Amino acid sequence: MLTERMPPIPVDDMSPEQRRAAEEFKAGRGHAVSGPFAVMLRSPEVMLRAKAMGDYLRFRNVLPKRVSEMVILITAREWTQQYEWSYHYPMALEAGLAREIADAIAQGRRPDVMGEDEAAAYDFSVELHRTKRVSDATYARARGLFGEQGVIDLVGISGYYGFLAMVMNVARTRVDGDEPLRRFPE
Repeated sequence: MLTERMPPIPVDDMSPEQRRAAEEFKAGRGHAVSGPFAVMLRSPEVMLRAKAMGDYLRFRNVLPKRVSEMVILITAREWTQQYEWSYHYPMALEAGLAREIADAIAQGRRPDVMGEDEAAAYDFSVELHRTKRVSDATYARARGLFGEQGVIDLVGISGYYGFLAMVMNVARTRVDGDEPLRRFPE
């Protein structure tokens, strides 16, 4: 197993700016800095600005929660990011995403059966990740279902969770618990 490059910073080793940022994070999220935020704490302002964007994209975007969580799973899979996957897999199921859809994404394949909104979000997100753009047809389908704000939220979720995946891939952030059910094949 590869060594974690940027493990959590012990409180006693934090700079005053890092302590303030960690306290602000905890006050806003209700728990200590962890995962990608523990890595980003090395740049407190980046961490707090990422948290602010995440507060909207994770908790208040206009997409149905199961669709939002599905896009996060797609992003985790596209970036081979196990921590992100293990954290959001149970959330996606709790939000109503069918286990068969999540498991197909884990296997790197398009799910066989999806609702119209799930299929549009899946195609949009995968196309965006893989080609770095979306076709007119894919855009029109997503816009028709989610509106322009929904399209921006789809892009935002993909970009934000892609950023978090990059942070954790660089840092080699370890997966807590390591439950086989919550992992995908690498």
